[in-house]
Amino acid sequence: MKLNRSTDMALRIAMLTAPASRRTTIDELADRLDLPRSHVAKVVQRLQRVGVLVTVRGRSGGVAFAEGAERITVGRIVRAFEGEGEVVACEESGCVLRAGCRLRVQLRRAQAAFLAALDEVPVGELVDDPAAPPLLTLGPTVPVAT
Repeated sequence: MKLNRSTDMALRIAMLTAPASRRTTIDELADRLDLPRSHVAKVVQRLQRVGVLVTVRGRSGGVAFAEGAERITVGRIVRAFEGEGEVVACEESGCVLRAGCRLRVQLRRAQAAFLAALDEVPVGELVDDPAAPPLLTLGPTVPVAT
């Protein structure tokens, strides 16, 4: 299952704000994640509705990780951004195999297993403590030959 861009952004914004000890701005998030500001603003708004972020308006305002949000699961965030739709849209495609198709049941089962696995992962487990190197500075790991 491929996550849509908004879901990917939401998870990265949550991971970036979780260990922060101060509020950040939409502009700072957009710059750090190299994403369009308008998209970040929309995702932040949705993350606020889910309870992951809090926002404060005004000159000294900004965005911060909500108190207790470290317990919100990745599955909950994925559902909030992906919706409850199925992996394939059999009705929309007008598939002639729909009446006797067994694939749809298996895809539903796989999707449920995928989300169940994500329901076991609280956002707080995805980040290190604030003293650790920022997530965005870490490069890809290269396997060491032995």
